[in-house]
Amino acid sequence: MMEKIEKTRYSDNELQEFKELIVAKLKSSREEFLSLTSSLSSPNANGTEDTSGAYKTLEDGSATLEKEQINQLAARQKKFIDNLEAALVRIENKTYGICRETGKLIQKERLRAVPHATLSMEAKLKQS
Repeated sequence: MMEKIEKTRYSDNELQEFKELIVAKLKSSREEFLSLTSSLSSPNANGTEDTSGAYKTLEDGSATLEKEQINQLAARQKKFIDNLEAALVRIENKTYGICRETGKLIQKERLRAVPHATLSMEAKLKQS
């Protein structure tokens, strides 16, 4: 009778599948990041130069708020990109998909949904 051996890491083929998923996510994330940062650097994208002075202060206030929101989105996007890049490094050194708390494999479903995950659901639920 053969004993079932629990896998301790994903196979090279599985890692390749995750790598393709991450590379695709990185591409779209970088495009979104560039779009966000370019909208921050363009002066007055709304073209409100011709509106009267009465609306000017309202425009300035909402433009400032919008810039802050875009800044936050860009920062979040940058963090996501960094996390995805770190996941690629883990794929290269074959530690990808291993929970940093339990040392067990993170479920494939979780990795497909959150490809940069470093915790299994079990470990994540213990944290909260």
